[in-house]
Amino acid sequence: MSQTLHKYDPERLCTYLQHHVAEFSGLAEIVKFSDGQSNPTYKLTDTAGRHFVLRAKPPGTLLKSAHAVDREFRVMTALATTAVPVPQMLHLSGEDSSLGAQFLVMEHLEGRVFWDPALPEQSPKFRQDAYHALVRTLAALHDVDPQAVGLADFGKPGNYFSRQVARWTGQYRACETQTRPDMDWTIDWLERNMVPDDGQTAIVHGDYRLDNVMFDSQTADMIAVLDWELSTLGHPFADLAYQCMGLRLPPNAMIKGLKGIDRKAQSLPQEAEYVAQYCALRGIAPPENWAFYMVFSFFRLAAILEGVLHRAQSGNASNPRGMDTMSRSIATLAQAAKHTAQGRVS
Repeated sequence: MSQTLHKYDPERLCTYLQHHVAEFSGLAEIVKFSDGQSNPTYKLTDTAGRHFVLRAKPPGTLLKSAHAVDREFRVMTALATTAVPVPQMLHLSGEDSSLGAQFLVMEHLEGRVFWDPALPEQSPKFRQDAYHALVRTLAALHDVDPQAVGLADFGKPGNYFSRQVARWTGQYRACETQTRPDMDWTIDWLERNMVPDDGQTAIVHGDYRLDNVMFDSQTADMIAVLDWELSTLGHPFADLAYQCMGLRLPPNAMIKGLKGIDRKAQSLPQEAEYVAQYCALRGIAPPENWAFYMVFSFFRLAAILEGVLHRAQSGNASNPRGMDTMSRSIATLAQAAKHTAQGRVS
């Protein structure tokens, strides 16, 4: 068995899984997926050669409300009967599990995850189809009625952006690793330019981008949306702006983007066309205050990465690589937020 972040008794974990996961025949191997910066995720192989995925809270002291695998389990279970593709949920443990942290077990899907949003090894038609699938699925998610799938209480009522700015400002301050003037400026700008509550509420993913979905092994059909730990009830334009943020990030960023690439020549999406396609799919008017949503997205991701950097420095990040690179990425995001607010090209 490979080394994991969690300390556990293999026999105890094996017995637990046999009792709680249907058809699990015994633990033959547990291997941590190398990518990802938050909830550690493992591929399990049982003695019959079947594969499962286990996703757990990281060890150590965690920020309140962070790493909520129980929420991931709940939202994916709820979406199983909708047009949004998700893996089948198999089990959710308690907090005092045999792994030492709460975890979920879900089916293992065979497919492809693309880490480079430029899709350089794919054909122009595949790129176009993949991004069409991405925006169609986002629109489908936001059209799901939370009450109809049992998620009416999945988030708090009231102005989503006001609450989110307060939440991520608080978490950023709680784990601030250094003074970042551009973040301070952005926080002040967001508070002073808060958009009014327009009443729109949807199930939002919170981290919706190309490398958090899985495609069929042969086609551009999307077979799963993954990594739901930041999902909640919120404003759908938060997800849309977060997706579009990738169009403005450079290819060498920690989270790769498409800035500087001739997207039209490469059959990759243009921001205005992507937003228009999303709105057409949902039958809604184009968003006003687009700059605010983009600034919020840059700020929020910077705050999230600050928390990851803090955990890495404390020794309990899921993937503690490149702390200097991460710190520079936070600075880049904070600068992009400020430049977007000022109407400058990020």
